[in-house]
Amino acid sequence: MKNEKQLRKGIHKKIIEFYKFQSGNKSFIPGKTRISYAGRVYDEKEMINLVDSSLDFWLTAGRYADEFEKKFSKFLDIKYCLLVNSGSSANLLAVTALTSPLLKERRLKPGDEVITTACGFPTTLNPIIQNNLVPVFIDVELGTYNIKAENIEKAITKKTKAIFTAHTLGNPVNINKIGKIAKKHNLWWIEDNCDSLGSEYKGQHTGTFGDISTSSFYPPHHLTMGEGGAVLTNDPLLRRIIMSFRDWGRDCWCETGRDDTCHKRFTQKFDDLPYGYDHKYVYSHIGYNLKVTDMQAAIGCAQLEKLPGFIEARKKNFKFLYSVFKKYENYFILPKAEKYSDSSWFGLPVLVKDTASFKRADIVNYLEDNKIATRMLFGGNLTKQPAYKDMKCRIAGSLKNTDLVMNNLFWIGVYPGLTSEMLAYIKKTINNFCKDRL
Repeated sequence: MKNEKQLRKGIHKKIIEFYKFQSGNKSFIPGKTRISYAGRVYDEKEMINLVDSSLDFWLTAGRYADEFEKKFSKFLDIKYCLLVNSGSSANLLAVTALTSPLLKERRLKPGDEVITTACGFPTTLNPIIQNNLVPVFIDVELGTYNIKAENIEKAITKKTKAIFTAHTLGNPVNINKIGKIAKKHNLWWIEDNCDSLGSEYKGQHTGTFGDISTSSFYPPHHLTMGEGGAVLTNDPLLRRIIMSFRDWGRDCWCETGRDDTCHKRFTQKFDDLPYGYDHKYVYSHIGYNLKVTDMQAAIGCAQLEKLPGFIEARKKNFKFLYSVFKKYENYFILPKAEKYSDSSWFGLPVLVKDTASFKRADIVNYLEDNKIATRMLFGGNLTKQPAYKDMKCRIAGSLKNTDLVMNNLFWIGVYPGLTSEMLAYIKKTINNFCKDRL
């Protein structure tokens, strides 16, 4: 009679067999096989973890989630990691946490201002609006496509309480300057690190400089759980607040499936509740349920082992494709890394100059017609998106560069799934397009 361990081992062997069958005979055919801008890179290890987790049938966060949080914290060298169901939820929790009454005079209140940029992904902006705060938009720098750090200080008013910055496409912002401004003016600083996992600034990982940072594990990102994200901090009070908002707003900080961690479960008094009311059902915030499932975390644990290799592949692919575009600098503004940074690139952004003999649409359509995927820089100028036409905001100065990005920039992928054959085909296609226009 086989025991559970033996049965699991037998299942794992079948998964390896299935993966080898499924992944076989997938050859790249230039001009016919579509080259994605990003995607999942995995093997039998992720599939084994996923099935192994499902066999436990512990459908919420469990042993794999606990393992991932510990290992991810160690990788970034940050104290606390809290897994959530998406990077968007991570951003929502990061901003919402700063509205907690537990922060006393530093809590964000409706009408307070948060400095950010209009050039980016909506989920950096949305939590500001959803918490009845006022976004203050600053333009981006051409080349880095990050917030113009030198414009932040003059945009600060008495209402300004926080800065929310994303490291665009893996390129760190000017961390030194922003950190000094945040400290000088006693502002909260949130790092949206969703596109920048593995990037470093002065030898330290991005996502470890601000008061709170966020990560996303959506399939295009540096590692994936399918869906999934994380909120990170070194502050124990912020950790407690984030956990509360993530877990229905409850005051209790017991891990899932555990009781009476504080040893005061039935011996406390909270406001108008009767003495001894079960601490597991005391709510100190108006929260959500944004937890990850253990099956997602199981995939993440296998991906985390591959992360260093993924990062190096991204850097290598970026370097190769940059060299392709470098020959045509008279047509393009090429990306530039922030000083002191070592970027784990999410993509390679290219801005078509107004003086070029073609428009962005020309090269984008050419690449797409030749089965090479392209992307815009997310929402372009978010103030011009339909969703935000009635948004209450403040624009500090011009958004000239943001508009230029919206009209002229595209990017292509550098993800680890690109093979040498794919890269050679991309090079040939770009050369063909540009040489035809010389």
